[in-house]
Amino acid sequence: MAMDKVYPHGGRDVQVLRDVDLLLEPGEMVAIVGASGVGKSTLLQILGTLDVPSSGKLLINDQDITSMGPARLAQFRNREIGFVFQFHHLLPEFTALENVMMPALIQRIARNKAERRARDVLGRVGLSHRLTHKPSELSGGEQQRVALARALVLEPSLLLADEPTGNLDKRTGESIHELFVELNRERGSTLLVVTHNPELAALMPRCLHMLDGGGLAERVQSEPYNTPVTAAPDAAVAPGDGSAEAADAPSAQDLPDADPPSASGAHDSPSQESR
Repeated sequence: MAMDKVYPHGGRDVQVLRDVDLLLEPGEMVAIVGASGVGKSTLLQILGTLDVPSSGKLLINDQDITSMGPARLAQFRNREIGFVFQFHHLLPEFTALENVMMPALIQRIARNKAERRARDVLGRVGLSHRLTHKPSELSGGEQQRVALARALVLEPSLLLADEPTGNLDKRTGESIHELFVELNRERGSTLLVVTHNPELAALMPRCLHMLDGGGLAERVQSEPYNTPVTAAPDAAVAPGDGSAEAADAPSAQDLPDADPPSASGAHDSPSQESR
């Protein structure tokens, strides 16, 4: 059953998503493009378990996410889903190393093991020499790399990125995309990127266009991505039959494609199929 999302607002219902039927295969790299206000960020929040559909179900690794209680859902999200946002949401009082360690510490991973993981992933994004620097001492591109490392420290099978290159210059944006591709090849994580950047979208092997009214249409890429990726063995997400309670009524600013939810160190890791 396809997913819908309706927000009550001003005494009427505003339909943000309509009949969204999306399947993400394990190890896929997918871009979603579309005009502002059509529901891209809302879809990303639902896929990231930060919101629930008004009807339909979301299945991740054959688990019905919409039936989970808050505590179990938070644990699942932290373990299985990684988030990268346009605005990095790094903790300003902590160093790059400490920011990246945070999700592991929240998962009660031993501090020495959390530090080893953080050092390793920061090295993989080219920041071994910036471990002790705070966000204010890093460039925009370096901050985005720290945010990416934080999202990867728990080795998620699903990585969700909302305008990850939106505040970066073209060259830095391309380097972030190259990192996505490299990490996808190494780990086989499923990657879903929401972007307004047509150049970034064109680099992805699969592109979906979000339509006015909240539907999705497949776009044919002119230069298909032809490098094979390794599928994550247990990554899958899909909406199924049934319904879930609608989220609390948002303010006007919280309607379609409002500011993305803040990504604290607690939100990091998954693999996914979504239908």
